Amino acid sequence: MWTFFGLDEQYKEFIYEECFQLKYYGGWSFFETYNLPVQVRRWFLERLVKQKEEENKAAENADRSSRGHTHDFK
Repeated sequence: MWTFFGLDEQYKEFIYEECFQLKYYGGWSFFETYNLPVQVRRWFLERLVKQKEEENKAAENADRSSRGHTHDFK
């Protein structure tokens, strides 16, 4: 339910979650993230997700590679 004088609690929670993610993973301040235009904030969040996915994939590949070489040691 939207209120005339502000945002509803669910939408506020969504905004705070976005701010938390950028603060926790990106080191941004709350005020920096809160004051970003919505489209810019969403771009940074999407880019952060892409970066984390790439890092996870690289870590998985490195783990697989290191496991494949353990049989070479005697």
